[in-house]
Amino acid sequence: MGMETTYQARYTRREALRQFLMFGSLLLLFLFFSLSSPYFFTFGNIVSIMLATCVNGMLALGVTFVIITGGIDLSIGTVMTLSAVMSGVFITYWRLPVFLGVLGGIATGMLCGFVNGTVISRMKLPPFIATLGMMMIARGLALVISRTTPIYFTHAPSFSRIAMGSVIGRVFPGFDVPNAVLIFILSAVLASILLTRTVVGRYDFAIGSNEEAARLSGLDVDRWKTIIYTLCGIFVGMGGVMMASRLNSAQPALGQGYELEAIAAVVIGGTSLSGGEGSIVGTIVGAFIMSTLTNGLRILAVPQEWQIVASGIIVIGAVYLDIIRRRQTS
Repeated sequence: MGMETTYQARYTRREALRQFLMFGSLLLLFLFFSLSSPYFFTFGNIVSIMLATCVNGMLALGVTFVIITGGIDLSIGTVMTLSAVMSGVFITYWRLPVFLGVLGGIATGMLCGFVNGTVISRMKLPPFIATLGMMMIARGLALVISRTTPIYFTHAPSFSRIAMGSVIGRVFPGFDVPNAVLIFILSAVLASILLTRTVVGRYDFAIGSNEEAARLSGLDVDRWKTIIYTLCGIFVGMGGVMMASRLNSAQPALGQGYELEAIAAVVIGGTSLSGGEGSIVGTIVGAFIMSTLTNGLRILAVPQEWQIVASGIIVIGAVYLDIIRRRQTS
């Protein structure tokens, strides 16, 4: 009992130190780019960073639950696109009310997540293969359903206000923070509660820490894996609706590559690819690090190809640090 308490205390201290270092890294990025360019630390640019974080951050929130189980979801980018396209179908093609279009987009993401979870848990396909297949299916369906052309929401002006309106700006004039930022913050709070305060989070960590032990203890691992992938799909569907609202259109060719940025944010935030370890706070910080880096390099006129190289180096470094940390704790 005493040894377990000591280990828990050490783990808590390491977790606190890791989160402190992540926040420190984000602050250092802000300081560096602020000193490098007078255009970086302005209200408009900070809002741009927050807005850029919202969609990737929403995908990252969902895939955090999956990665904690020791799984992966490569389909989140194209499922996000399919969710946006389905919102366009409901609102623009079928002329249904906006709220039904929003629900339809979220339901699309939820259905794709459910299929992923079912294939992985019941058919025993590796998560990498199952979600790679869903990535291609969702991409193809988005192109087929939209006839490879963007779907615009011109006749539904209220749809764009979901992401680009500003409730905060109405209450505090001059602080026109888009609603997308507020939605992302509320979603992050919900995700954190689910992960830390509910049975979903407890079983999530249990499966990721030792799936066989969880199964032997009576946990229906297959059922909970399906639930967790479905939950991921809900967040992805919300991200799709947010993206469509932000662009005021559903772009069927958009989405591929978003999954890599979201997974990178989760890994940078300290969630272990081996499973059993992670936090929503870390994911949020990781998402902000990715968007801050991209924004700062763009302001400094660094070519886009070098921006991608820099992001890749950071991801490799984050994974390597995770490997070192696990070696020290084993």
